Amino acid sequence: MSLVATASLKEFFKALLDAGLDQQGLRVADGTEFYLVNLLSDFAAAERLFPEEETQGRKDHEPLALMYHRALQQGREEQIRTLRRLGDVSLYKAGFFAAALRESVVGHDYYVRMGGAAYGQVASMTASAFSDIYRELCEKFKVLTELLEGIAAQGLVRTSATGVLKVYQAWARTGSGQLERVLVDAGLFPVKPGMAN
Repeated sequence: MSLVATASLKEFFKALLDAGLDQQGLRVADGTEFYLVNLLSDFAAAERLFPEEETQGRKDHEPLALMYHRALQQGREEQIRTLRRLGDVSLYKAGFFAAALRESVVGHDYYVRMGGAAYGQVASMTASAFSDIYRELCEKFKVLTELLEGIAAQGLVRTSATGVLKVYQAWARTGSGQLERVLVDAGLFPVKPGMAN
């Protein structure tokens, strides 16, 4: 395990995003990349990911369906804020906690659909340069969650053998090309269970 020295958390996440985007051959607008870097930097602090007013002390979020319902009851500006929060939380959780969500009752795809739809609604309600950012987040939501899943997996394989095992198990369940690349980059040649002779 090695230490990474960067001047700021934003620089750290920008470097990770740039590398991941290049590896996937994915292009996003500068404004969208800036938005993602800020999102990752903000959510690195637990109090930003789990604000007290939303969680009442629990380390979990308001269910997405309730958040969406609440948004529908609000005025336009508050509705935009709530839908943006729904998109942000969905993107972060579907990326960084993809394996856990795949085993949850609602599933990973639920977060992808809800988050993408929330960003799409924000794009249609926002008459500014930001509407293009939200539109791109909506259109590329699934591939962006895969990118974030890869970033999380890179962190896991660098920390411990248990982390490597978790990434391998997630890859064996999903067949994700992103997770396979992470394992190969870590010097492993992943073989699906039952395939080895």
